[in-house]
Amino acid sequence: MPTNSFVHDTLGQRVVLEAGGAAKNLAAEVSRLGADRIMLIASDAEADLADRVAAGLPVALRWTEVIQHVPVELAERAREAAASAAVDLLVPVGGGSTTGLAKAIALSARVPIVAVPTTYAGSEATAVWGLTEGRHKTTGVHPSVLPVTVVYDSTLTLSLPVGLSVASGFNALAHCVDSMWASGSDPINRTLALEGIRVLAAGLPKVVADPSGIEGRDECLYGAYLSAVAFASAGSGLHHKICHVLGGTYNLPHAETHAVVLPHVLALNAPAVPEIGLRIGRALGGDEPVAALERLRASVGAPRALKDAGFDEADIRDAAARILPVVPPSNPGPVDRRVLEALLRAAWAGETPVGAA
Repeated sequence: MPTNSFVHDTLGQRVVLEAGGAAKNLAAEVSRLGADRIMLIASDAEADLADRVAAGLPVALRWTEVIQHVPVELAERAREAAASAAVDLLVPVGGGSTTGLAKAIALSARVPIVAVPTTYAGSEATAVWGLTEGRHKTTGVHPSVLPVTVVYDSTLTLSLPVGLSVASGFNALAHCVDSMWASGSDPINRTLALEGIRVLAAGLPKVVADPSGIEGRDECLYGAYLSAVAFASAGSGLHHKICHVLGGTYNLPHAETHAVVLPHVLALNAPAVPEIGLRIGRALGGDEPVAALERLRASVGAPRALKDAGFDEADIRDAAARILPVVPPSNPGPVDRRVLEALLRAAWAGETPVGAA
């Protein structure tokens, strides 16, 4: 697409990033929005952290039941509780599942969200919602679920184990890579995505080398935000279609699934768009994109195999059949059922992606 011919949507959102400033900045946002009945959403593991961040604020309801992929039944219970408590602001403190639950509530209640992320999931910067019913995950886009403010504080990620930090960071990288060739990709979100790749590729090794350091975690939060903003504009590409099916149907862990699948999708698509592949490779610190990503994956010990995430080899054919109908028509690489089965089998076994040598 020529650079002088495109349509780009920019989402309106306030972003505050300050190490150690979460409590202060959250209080300022609550005051600015005039909220006086907050629903504080955090899993049991994050409940103490959430209480510290929200200390002194008018919390009317604390909610600790958080499940990945947001089951419809959970969303309905949380919506009813929010309505009964007459909450006027949702404050999720946690990762993508926590923010996802807040979005599910906002989708029907039209209550604003101030998100306080503790991972690099990126959900806080998109208007995308997702709900799982049975073994089917449905996603959509609605302006009501976009948090009005994101409060970033890298000190809140210090309790995130290194392995999960890496997997979450690769989830953010997947947002960037999908943004390079999704149906809504344009020069603006490609620029954001490439900078996100560069920052994440620099930050993740620092987190691994010094888990208690702030510099790497600051970079990863910044990179995760860039990746999500790019993704919010470009839309979902093949990678996310695959991972939504794997997560929603087989209940695989979100970040780990993204980390494993990403190199295989990159290996499929990059040869079809060599100029974009070269730009991705250079942002990763190399030239050939799959090899550069593989070096990063090895250096930080990122997850390699879907079998380690709980995916059964016997489900490969079923998964390919479920993915095929949702493959984006704009995907640059050729995709049929045989291609999907080969990709899933390689990801299941933890094989080195084609092109990584």
